[in-house]
Amino acid sequence: QVQLVESGGGLVQPGGSLRLSCAASGFTLDYYGIGWFRQAPGKERDWVSCISISDGSTLYADSVKGRFTISRDNAKNTVYLQMNSLKPEDTAVYYCAARYSYYCSGYVSEYDYWGQGTQVTVSS
Repeated sequence: QVQLVESGGGLVQPGGSLRLSCAASGFTLDYYGIGWFRQAPGKERDWVSCISISDGSTLYADSVKGRFTISRDNAKNTVYLQMNSLKPEDTAVYYCAARYSYYCSGYVSEYDYWGQGTQVTVSS
């Protein structure tokens, strides 16, 4: 069964850090571009970051550039999102998604598999 499972969310104070994990089972991430998205209450799902397979290149939304880092560990079939200097506006449910392509994408419709999401709340 193909599955993506996110973990690592939680409550953190402004300026704090969290590391999200996205573990794949039932398939290998070696052939998939991976994206992270987030969705705040009452808002659309927004792209945050992605990592390609072709050359390991990474892309970030302007709102998180310089604060978030995406990485992958193929041996563990897992992708990570390191989030530093968190702000209240980063509060959302975070989703990882896999796209059967060497390249990643910022579009929700171009991903084949999705995780169930993990809640990140930034508040004092």
